[in-house]
Amino acid sequence: MSRIGIIDYGAGNLHSVAGALKQLGVSFVVSGDREELDSADALILPGVGAFPAAMEKLGSLGLVDFIRASAERKPLLGICLGMQLLLSMSHEFSDTEGLGLLPGEVARLSAADCDSRFKIPHMGWDLISPDMSDPLMKGLGSSAYVYFVHSFKAVPDDESDISAFCRYGEPIASVIHRGNVWGTQFHPEKSGERGMKILKNFCSMV
Repeated sequence: MSRIGIIDYGAGNLHSVAGALKQLGVSFVVSGDREELDSADALILPGVGAFPAAMEKLGSLGLVDFIRASAERKPLLGICLGMQLLLSMSHEFSDTEGLGLLPGEVARLSAADCDSRFKIPHMGWDLISPDMSDPLMKGLGSSAYVYFVHSFKAVPDDESDISAFCRYGEPIASVIHRGNVWGTQFHPEKSGERGMKILKNFCSMV
């Protein structure tokens, strides 16, 4: 049986992701130990909080190079902040280098600057339009409501790396994908049946 490694670097929402995998009947391990994570068939990088602090913590645990190397040979899914960490650079608080697994940057949501109807953070259920050719989006249909909580957005250099958009006064990359690497700006583990379908699709890749 394949096993999923949930990367524990103290960045929150670990238990909700673990709970969702348990509900799916998937074997998993929650760990910050490289050897234990290396034995997993795929990895999930969760996260809530600030980009610079998260990268500092990953670095202190020796996980930055490990994640980069692992992504060359096994599936990796970043969730929320975990998705943003996949990119090259973030401008949250200060310019901070990311994992660089997908070229692009992380920028502040800007819709609120033009229209006060759009509050920051973008929080709650919103509609995404998935690219059905992406295996992570398999079976979702032409649209799906999922749960967001974020103040920053991923801006990939190449739009072909975007598998789903959401509109919140501006287009927001909600799912990104390149090679073995996927990221969701929303929380699939908090997004009901559609979110569970996404997690099931990811786990079925191994």
